[in-house]
Amino acid sequence: MPTRPVRALTIALLAGLLGALLPAAAAHAGTVQGGRLDWGIKSSFQSYVTGPVAKGGFKLKSGAATVGGSLFRFHSATGSYDPATGAFEASYSGGVTFQGHQKPDGVYELDMTVSRPTVKISGGGGTLYVDVSSKAKDTGTVSNQSQVPFATLGVGGINMKGGASPLTLTNIPVTLTAQGAQAFAGYYPAGAQLDPLSLSADVRTAPAAEPSQPAATRPGVPAQASQAPGGFADAAVDWGVRRTFREYVTGSIGQGGWTLAEGAQDGGALFRFPQGKGTYDGRNGTLEAAFAGTVKFTGAHLDLTLGKVGVKVENGRGVLSADVTTAGATKNAVPLVEFDAKGLKTEGALVILAEAPATLTEGGSQAFNSMYKAGTEMDPVSLAVALDATAALPALPDLGSTAAPSAPPAAPPAAAAEPDKSSNTALYAALAAAALLLAATVTTLTIRHRRRTPAAVATATSSPPSPTAAAGTAGPGGDGAS
Repeated sequence: MPTRPVRALTIALLAGLLGALLPAAAAHAGTVQGGRLDWGIKSSFQSYVTGPVAKGGFKLKSGAATVGGSLFRFHSATGSYDPATGAFEASYSGGVTFQGHQKPDGVYELDMTVSRPTVKISGGGGTLYVDVSSKAKDTGTVSNQSQVPFATLGVGGINMKGGASPLTLTNIPVTLTAQGAQAFAGYYPAGAQLDPLSLSADVRTAPAAEPSQPAATRPGVPAQASQAPGGFADAAVDWGVRRTFREYVTGSIGQGGWTLAEGAQDGGALFRFPQGKGTYDGRNGTLEAAFAGTVKFTGAHLDLTLGKVGVKVENGRGVLSADVTTAGATKNAVPLVEFDAKGLKTEGALVILAEAPATLTEGGSQAFNSMYKAGTEMDPVSLAVALDATAALPALPDLGSTAAPSAPPAAPPAAAAEPDKSSNTALYAALAAAALLLAATVTTLTIRHRRRTPAAVATATSSPPSPTAAAGTAGPGGDGAS
């Protein structure tokens, strides 16, 4: 059998060949940056809230959107994925508030918010965590809990290893946990089946670089421009018009959609009108700005374009206006909604107003062909103003590079596609070739060793063995093996 140096060389060759042939990337975990999660929570609960008993509804928050018939879309995934072990963790932004059973004083007996869903999968099991604010069904006690292990995920049998970006999971079964049942205000018991979820996540092979913090917001750097009146560097206003209007446009009745132009951006649940120009007075809390971008809604008996959006804020009240074009006729600077601007605040070199409640004006009602009456609640308005070039405007929701299915099929859940079998075949062929090469090398070394052994023995037996010879120490030309 091969001697010790031969065995050592064999091991070294095998390690080197395997190290060269196996994909190096498989050993490195990736960073999740961008993606979406679609989940209806529980459709029967949605029907109950909006039905004739609870007589309520739901509101979206933090950029969440609706998709399909009964799904909520959460966005901007962040986390990690290890293709070697299949361990996956991603947290998504956005939330939805359910309210129902309104009392005469305006308080809702049913009041629950579910937000920031986080999926963790490892070792063949998965858990869904969420932030939950709820009012107990029986006592009315309000509780606020962060990242509750809300449900278990049916990921058994899914091969999470070796997935490529974007990673996608479709129609994953979701089962309420005991802690989730308590957080769900007692409406469903532990073990209840919730709606299945689907998700996508963009995976970067190298950690994403941390965004540099604007100089004006770093500790110790004064933001002298924050209160001075005058012009600003940039601004954007985010407004989704109205969720039910978007659903009407794309639904079976409207059978239409929308197109964006002149710089307007689609954030899923909102439209961003960028490149704001105007003036801001931090001392008096006044703002006046005009923005770029148009959005055109088309469909059955619908042709509506909103452009040249403007915002004016004073005395804690704001008005959003736009040029409105219908049937080829344009009305300029129509005040569409009024919004609460008391939350307008300065953060370093940024001026922020997040999700301010908005109601339709009389002019807005006419712009929508009296589809909604004046005073109707519309989507909230968000504002961001960069007072100087050091400030970066908030990013739009990041939905990832591909869409997770909006209407998950009834097929069994499936993870992202496994590595291409052709690449596996090539790997196995290469390993087989390496094994043959290794075997040939070992055979050659063994033969060489056997050829040299008789000569060493003959030399040793032609004269009385010396202590060194007896110990197996080779002379000139020997291999030193025992």
